[in-house]
Amino acid sequence: MPNRMAHAPIKTELVRPTLPKGVSATGFVADQLRHAIISMEFPPGTRLSEGEIAARFAVSRQPVREALISLSRIGLVQVMPQRGTIVTRISTRHIMQVRIAREALESAIVQRACERFDPVIRQSIDTILETQARAAESGDTAAIATADSQFHAALATGAECEIIWQMVQDVKVHSDRVRHLTLENRETMQTLVSQHREIVTAIDARDAAAAEAAMRHHLREILRDLPRVLAAYPTYFE
Repeated sequence: MPNRMAHAPIKTELVRPTLPKGVSATGFVADQLRHAIISMEFPPGTRLSEGEIAARFAVSRQPVREALISLSRIGLVQVMPQRGTIVTRISTRHIMQVRIAREALESAIVQRACERFDPVIRQSIDTILETQARAAESGDTAAIATADSQFHAALATGAECEIIWQMVQDVKVHSDRVRHLTLENRETMQTLVSQHREIVTAIDARDAAAAEAAMRHHLREILRDLPRVLAAYPTYFE
């Protein structure tokens, strides 16, 4: 896989997302930047300019400054006074710890899903899986990454574990960056879809042990792919 440009300027000419009604400018910018960092639009090492970001999202510099501070608290950026802000490199040590926490939380979700699950949400998961399968077939990295997040969120919603899912989101931002890189491989995309189907099959059978085992196996996929990603993108990691 080719390496990426880590210090390219932010593209302010792109179509600007519209600030939703009732959403703070700070929260909006933080969410947009978080997505850009996770999706590797802003890869590790990218220097972020408050002025360029403000122009991109048509906001003042103050909410941008506050958004960058909030992202620094979760370790996605490093704010250096008088020197600017840089997207942090990925810590493999952090990834290992995050994986342990996420396994525990999402195992609890699928166990609960085997006890009770909203039938409407269950139907929506079939649609998500179909979307994933099409994305894997076409090699659409962005689409399968989005559907992957939707799948895990739907499991939590259907099992009435939204609070647990919020905890998962707070810990998985760093592993999500690695996940996006692994999904550039079509074989990995197809493996992801297959593993998701195994999780759903176990939930449908109300087999909590099988569901937990399938989820743990799925979440450990990142460890199996990590050596390949490290070799392809060495400058992205600490």
